Amino acid sequence: MHAVKAAVIGIIALAVAAPALAQETRADRRQERQEQRIDRGVQSGALPPRETRKLERGQKHVEKLETKAQADGKVTAREKLRLEHAQDVQSKRIYKQKHDRQAR
Repeated sequence: MHAVKAAVIGIIALAVAAPALAQETRADRRQERQEQRIDRGVQSGALPPRETRKLERGQKHVEKLETKAQADGKVTAREKLRLEHAQDVQSKRIYKQKHDRQAR
């Protein structure tokens, strides 16, 4: 009987905790896609090391903005707009650096 109670409690705890752990925001998915774009640029030779470092620094900046916005547990509309703007800027930088036809 105790084993059944323990199993039920474990299942309930997992059901409650799983959404919080698995919650991935739109910003997280976009960050991941942008990091993949940078990685593909490195692999193809379109991004030299110096440009790669600059883009990675920009990614870290966006991650810090996201962490700061989520620190209080609630992302306000203003914080969301600021984060999306930072991601837009970073996305344009990635595109520009990948397509600038620099000699590698």
